[in-house]
Amino acid sequence: MILTHLRRGAIEYCVLALLADDEWYGLDIARRLSVDGVLLSGEGTLYPLLARLRKGGLVETHWRESDAGPPRRYYALTPEGRAALETFARTWAPFRDAVDSTLGSHR
Repeated sequence: MILTHLRRGAIEYCVLALLADDEWYGLDIARRLSVDGVLLSGEGTLYPLLARLRKGGLVETHWRESDAGPPRRYYALTPEGRAALETFARTWAPFRDAVDSTLGSHR
């Protein structure tokens, strides 16, 4: 339950971070985020998140032909998505440090 709450707050920014330097298609994003099973437990939650990011103007999409099957939808960061990622990154470090400090004082 704790991991679910932590994921919910951070996963969209992890997706934006993946898209910061290149465009990706959905299955590649899912594979990358589910490598250790911590950030993403399955593809089922990723596609609704990608749709929300697209509707929110944080990512844009385009279709590209694939040698391995049907065309793939690729996702890329918009300027608004980049700004949201930068805001999150500035906020995350002090938040993480405060949590670590509090947890460290508990031991």
